[in-house]
Amino acid sequence: MSKISAHLPSSITPFSVISQIARRIRIVPLIVLLISTVPAWFLMEAIAPQVVRAYTARVDLTIDRLPEENYETVLRKAEAAARAAAQRSFDQDILVTDVSIIVTVQNYGAIAPVLTLEVSRPQWRSRPDAQNWATYFKTARSLLFFENSSNPVPAASGVSTQK
Repeated sequence: MSKISAHLPSSITPFSVISQIARRIRIVPLIVLLISTVPAWFLMEAIAPQVVRAYTARVDLTIDRLPEENYETVLRKAEAAARAAAQRSFDQDILVTDVSIIVTVQNYGAIAPVLTLEVSRPQWRSRPDAQNWATYFKTARSLLFFENSSNPVPAASGVSTQK
């Protein structure tokens, strides 16, 4: 006599209780994972906040002296150029926190820095005046040959020999 029996493909028989427990075991870690990510993110931001991507804008300006200008006129022109460059730097890029501007003047081939303007955005917002934040170079007048004499540039003496 032979017995005919139906064989199941697996020796594990599905029980409804076991399947319910297995489903809960898979759902619980997923819920714990989802709930714990938000506090973990807040904790990471409190410990190590993201890097601020602010920077200093550096501008170099050169001004040519016109023949009828004296040193004070050139200085006022340099202040106006520095003011415009600072305002333009802050307006063009919102990430700029500081501006550093160096204004040089050229006078008949002599070149020297006249002023430097270093200002932060809050300082500039409170008082947008170049004279307030500028540092003037004292030796620029003599380096550019703006002496108190009427000649802007010392003339080279031409020695003529008679034959």
